[in-house]
Amino acid sequence: MRVGIGYDVHKLMAGRKLVIGGIEIPHEKGLLGHSDADVLLHALCDALLGAGGLGDIGQHFPDTDPRYKGINSMKFLEQTVKLLAKKGFCPFNIDCIVVAEAPKMTPYRSAIIENLSTVLGIKPEMINLKAKTAEGLGPIGQKEAIVAWAVATVEKL
Repeated sequence: MRVGIGYDVHKLMAGRKLVIGGIEIPHEKGLLGHSDADVLLHALCDALLGAGGLGDIGQHFPDTDPRYKGINSMKFLEQTVKLLAKKGFCPFNIDCIVVAEAPKMTPYRSAIIENLSTVLGIKPEMINLKAKTAEGLGPIGQKEAIVAWAVATVEKL
């Protein structure tokens, strides 16, 4: 069994869709990035890649590659699971935190977990998602950005 940690942060911007955990969330701003900027999936991919000793998301899906412009980050997660399998690993347990002052994440928690469960090939009970705020502090608290952390455990196939 191996463990990896992931982190990501993206700036909020008007005129973009807000996508977290592969779910489009109604909000007046979305996350700025080369892909759909899904902060949770980017952190989760990094955690899984780290657990597998496979580097990081930027090595596999660079933001300089036009193939990834506007792409749905679920594609990154699907490819990450395939990379793990090639190395003889599969996801086992996931623990994530999304920190956002707004919108509230709790109403979307179940849908995000189901989404992740399907792609990761693990039971929803093996995925934990916590929603936090920054209590008004810093860029997250001032509603300028959203941040996510993820810890992933993988096991040998």
